[in-house]
Amino acid sequence: MIIDADTHISPTGGEFSVEKHLERMARAGIDKTLVWLRPDYEGTGIEGHNKYIYDAVQKYPDKLIGFGWADPTVSVKHALKMVRICTEEYGFYGVKMNGAQNHYYIDDPELGLPVAEAIAGTGKAIAFHIGPDEYERTHPFRAAKIARMFPETPVLMVHMGMTNVDLNNAVIEMALECPNMALVGSATTYKAILQAIETLGASRVCFGTDAPFQWPHVVRAMYNSALEGEVTQKEKSLVMGGNIARILKL
Repeated sequence: MIIDADTHISPTGGEFSVEKHLERMARAGIDKTLVWLRPDYEGTGIEGHNKYIYDAVQKYPDKLIGFGWADPTVSVKHALKMVRICTEEYGFYGVKMNGAQNHYYIDDPELGLPVAEAIAGTGKAIAFHIGPDEYERTHPFRAAKIARMFPETPVLMVHMGMTNVDLNNAVIEMALECPNMALVGSATTYKAILQAIETLGASRVCFGTDAPFQWPHVVRAMYNSALEGEVTQKEKSLVMGGNIARILKL
């Protein structure tokens, strides 16, 4: 089964509508996708965006894997409310924290840490945007601090450092120290993905596309080409869906 571990949908529609999302999935031959919101909301508008994810999952439960989003810059109290709603009411598999688009340090003791602690307390996974667009706020060592604080909590390192001024090596180094980290290879390079597999093992890396910012059929073709002859078929199956299924206990 092919599972994309990084996709976005939004009630704003267009390229971010769930219907367009399903079309892209079908074109790419992807069986299921982990979906979270696109951060184009304002303030408490995040509630409607998380609700859109929930409604989409209810409508297409065989295709979509729901994942929430919490933003402490709205207020920590509101972010904790989102954690509760997303995990308890919506039954999502975890909650994402994005210090880049939401502009906060993910390990800030007043903003990030209370939310991370709340997510860990649910027994669900935490996902972090990790990339150079706000590399200080989302630096791998900050995610590693949280991963060490909650060693039983799965931590998804989304983009695993990205490109441009990439942080891929730092992500891999932190993951060596934090066995509860899994790297989602979206919006990054094939060389970084292969390096992560070689260093950490195929069981620590997950296929992701960052759709619709990247076209899923193109990213899947890149994975197929990069993994061909470099990993076994069993290892490829883990990367392309088996790992995220195991981590989230699908």
